[in-house]
Amino acid sequence: MRSERPAVCIIVENLPVPFDRRVWQEARSLRDAGYRVSVICPKGEGYQQSYEVNEGIEIYRHGIWEASGTVGYLLEYGWALTAEFFLALKVFLRTRFQILQACNPPDLIFPIAIFFKLFSVRFVFDHHDLNPELYEAKLGKRSGFIYAMLCLAEWLTYRTADISIATNESFREVALARDGMKPERVFLVRSCPDLKEIHFSPSSELKQGKPYLVAYLGVMGQQEGLDLLLEAIEYIVCKRHRQDVGFVLVGGGTEKPHLQALCAAKGLDEVVRFTGKLKGADYAPYLSTADVCVASDPKNSMNDKSTMNKILDYMAYGRPTVLFDLTEGRRSAGDGALYARPNDPQDLAEQILKLLDSEPLRRQLGECGRKRIEERLNWETESKVLLAAYAAALKS
Repeated sequence: MRSERPAVCIIVENLPVPFDRRVWQEARSLRDAGYRVSVICPKGEGYQQSYEVNEGIEIYRHGIWEASGTVGYLLEYGWALTAEFFLALKVFLRTRFQILQACNPPDLIFPIAIFFKLFSVRFVFDHHDLNPELYEAKLGKRSGFIYAMLCLAEWLTYRTADISIATNESFREVALARDGMKPERVFLVRSCPDLKEIHFSPSSELKQGKPYLVAYLGVMGQQEGLDLLLEAIEYIVCKRHRQDVGFVLVGGGTEKPHLQALCAAKGLDEVVRFTGKLKGADYAPYLSTADVCVASDPKNSMNDKSTMNKILDYMAYGRPTVLFDLTEGRRSAGDGALYARPNDPQDLAEQILKLLDSEPLRRQLGECGRKRIEERLNWETESKVLLAAYAAALKS
């Protein structure tokens, strides 16, 4: 017979669990604190079971598909919301959860929270992405019906929330200034590496005979700026004639086929490798071996306010990093990185070369980044704030 303890249900729509590292860290921290944790998420590659118990956490998965076009997106999100609602009912009948946590995107889960508020369930909004800014970054406009609806959905989500969780300072400012949350109801919980999960495993074979290796880790989507990275690589190899550097792009996503074709068109197949999507234990050797790591996210209204998990991963492995000069990028990396002029692939290349040509600078930046992770930007620290947010939700 189960012991009486608080129960929580977490809904995340855009990634399966436990692949979604932030949600999985949250779930495990809540479990360790005595909560009974259930997670509702989509199915995905490698995560096709409709129900499983993983490390004591109950996971309910529903089917989903990638849509395109306005009608397609309405059908996709409508189906996901319906599946999430019925799974939440199922979880509630089993656990009588007292807190419902929603992780966006999209900002459409609040109607489920409104329903469960009828049963005195508290609603915690875990703000992962700025959807109005994402729309602006993709379409280049900050107006129109869809943009207005995205802003309204975000505002209604905050109006429904008892407590909100921001992933960085910029998201907290949005919660306070744009959506009217009270400061005492907004908790800053960064997406940080868990130092217990960092395993150094360098392998000289990954360099394939070259003195230097430059690594990228992350999603390969439209907004990650990987076309700019390939331009920077082309400059390094073809214009600066550096044949002593290899490049590895770790990750998967919708843009991967296009990037591979672009890489071939530029004649870079001999120096650029694509590994596909890898889990932590599998990508650890690349981050342990790389001489320099790079983030090519271009500056726009979304990226400038977003924390890129890959930068914190690079720092956790003590890797010197090059990225475009973004507000939250600087807040993350501090003095542990070099910053290129925004959206300038040639300057990105020059900063990479500056690091490759200076072993002392690489060591200095790597040690600085690792120290920032050890002293502040780690999950052990952030999990304490998460638990404080839940305690506040139960008291609200």
